[in-house]
Amino acid sequence: MEKQHSLIFLTGFSGSGKSSIGPLLANSLGYNFIDIDSAIEEQEGKTITRIFAEEGERAFRKLEQAMIATIAERKEMVASLGGGALEHTPTFELISTTGTLVYLKSDPKNLAKRLFHKTDRPLLRSSGTEKPDREALERNIYAILEKRSPRYESAAITVYTDQKRIGSTVEELTRKIERFVRKQSSIEQNDQHKDRP
Repeated sequence: MEKQHSLIFLTGFSGSGKSSIGPLLANSLGYNFIDIDSAIEEQEGKTITRIFAEEGERAFRKLEQAMIATIAERKEMVASLGGGALEHTPTFELISTTGTLVYLKSDPKNLAKRLFHKTDRPLLRSSGTEKPDREALERNIYAILEKRSPRYESAAITVYTDQKRIGSTVEELTRKIERFVRKQSSIEQNDQHKDRP
């Protein structure tokens, strides 16, 4: 499967802005947009929370991988990933070999603030309680981030989303992605010239 540098996979913790930034970024780049979680919900006819509750995380990760595989050879597309997509090794490998990973990085304190009133993030619910307090939520975020960080940090492009307007983040991402895609295309063209007899 050929790597498409203009297939942009947006990753980051829940609350980092993937779903709100994704469509605006796609529009700015002139690309198509897909939110992987929303596409799965539409396909399955139920929410992610319900899929987790009824079928478990393992079943959800298989659905997620299959959905990502359907767009793996597309060009000029922004795909917003679920926060834990990279934890599933086959999905991480598929993303790494088919497109460009972009990490929206955010501080755990800010994430906790944004996520405190959300009830649709299954992995953030503390066992035994429907809604953790702010400090417990923050500890939970730190623990999950520590586990996910190596794969988040493997992204080709990282942008900090804290203390920035969405418009500024989209502008920064657009510049970085366009530069990156141009550079990679140029490297590939040079390599093809070298390979010719």
